[in-house]
Amino acid sequence: MTSGGNYDRDAPAEPSAPGGGSVRNHVGRRGSRKPAQPGWAGERFGAWLARPLASFHLIVTIATLLTVLGLVMVLSASSVEAYAGGGSAYSLFIQQAMFAALGAVGFYVALRLPLRMLRQWSFPLFSLSVLALVLVLIPGIGSEVGGARRWFDVGPISIQPSEVVKVTLVVWGAHLLASRRGAQLKDILVPLVPAGLLVCLLVVLEPNLSTTIALGIVLMALLWFGGLPVRLFVSILVTGLVAASILAVSAGYRSDRVRAFFNPGDDPQGANYQARQAKYSLADGGILGRGLGQSRAKWSYLPNSHNDFIFAIIGEELGFLGCMMVLALFALFVYTGIRIALRSVDPFLRLLVATATTWITTQALINIGYVVGLLPVTGLQLPLVSAGGSSLAITLFMFGIIASAARHEPEAVSALQAGQDGRFSRLLRLPVPEVYTPARADAPRKAASRARAERPRQAPRRRPPPERRRRASESRGTSSLRSTRAWEPTYPMPHARERGRSK
Repeated sequence: MTSGGNYDRDAPAEPSAPGGGSVRNHVGRRGSRKPAQPGWAGERFGAWLARPLASFHLIVTIATLLTVLGLVMVLSASSVEAYAGGGSAYSLFIQQAMFAALGAVGFYVALRLPLRMLRQWSFPLFSLSVLALVLVLIPGIGSEVGGARRWFDVGPISIQPSEVVKVTLVVWGAHLLASRRGAQLKDILVPLVPAGLLVCLLVVLEPNLSTTIALGIVLMALLWFGGLPVRLFVSILVTGLVAASILAVSAGYRSDRVRAFFNPGDDPQGANYQARQAKYSLADGGILGRGLGQSRAKWSYLPNSHNDFIFAIIGEELGFLGCMMVLALFALFVYTGIRIALRSVDPFLRLLVATATTWITTQALINIGYVVGLLPVTGLQLPLVSAGGSSLAITLFMFGIIASAARHEPEAVSALQAGQDGRFSRLLRLPVPEVYTPARADAPRKAASRARAERPRQAPRRRPPPERRRRASESRGTSSLRSTRAWEPTYPMPHARERGRSK
């Protein structure tokens, strides 16, 4: 990878061989030029990755490809079921397209949202999402479908607050842990862990075990990347797995799924029906697939083919190559997310991007795992691909935040401030990101400590009366307590604009 100052957009020219001809004309000469072609392709790709905004373009490309693939596959997998239900064959597709448009708007809003505002509003938005989880459980407010109360019906649109709380927990948790770097263990665990457990409890009451698992993944990723000690992290992880196992066998339909996973040959027309049909659908696709729109499993042979088991339809219509394309896109997303997290100098962005990448990737792996039979069926959707309006819109908004973090990489900030924003940024009129200055928040404290060190030594002062000492200690304790509250806007905001301060 080249240095960060190389912003040249021109691809390297093909080298010339000795004698004036190109490399292609001298392939046979001494056999030394044969492996040059793949090498130059790799070097060109490496040079493209070295560009300042390569991470940003990768995130936008991945989000676009997965969303378009999801829309096409939802149309193919849901048309038969929608038509059999007495409506139009395009009804579910139109609803998914509406949420995709809403998610595209959210993606754009996330790109323009200043990090300072995102951090300031992280806790209020998280509180509102928790309140929505409480309201959805109240009969008459939340909509009940299939014995679960998970949705708000707003006209023709259904909103699932459990999907919203994933993003708010990621953003608020990253802000909280970034603000308490170097703090004691208690300050790391409280109030993040109690708030995360409260959210999981509210989602379990809906009931919705799959989203509870996703929230548990978010919480564990925050604690891991926040620097929790390994022993305590392992103990919390084991406790979470035990709790998930108890929940998995506590309800009838969940215990049926677990028994079906460990006994795949039992009850082929009952609990094992869906998993067996998914495997048949994947096997029917072969290497190249039956062709787009030619699935046979979607003709009422595979329930929820457009939602939880859309990966089976991809394997049937697009074959093994289509499945590998989906896996390659998520693998590229993992690489890009880790790249953004490692290149970011802002601790808040490092925590946020690493946690969001873990959540989205793990959810995709769980979905693919139970479709191919490696995991019990949980109901987690394939991000950006499965049908589900709230999940699609919220995940696109999260991708927008990750893309915004990519534009805040140091090399990207330098290039954007130098005017090398490219056509895409100019078309969207995206603002130039601010430079992260970590010393800004510690400057007053360092200046005060330096002044105390340079102050000449004075005679020891007389000890104040006990009443005054007690009053002063109470004042210090109150201020210390207020400084650790998650809802107080007293955390250092490195992205805040310079204001005239004289203290």
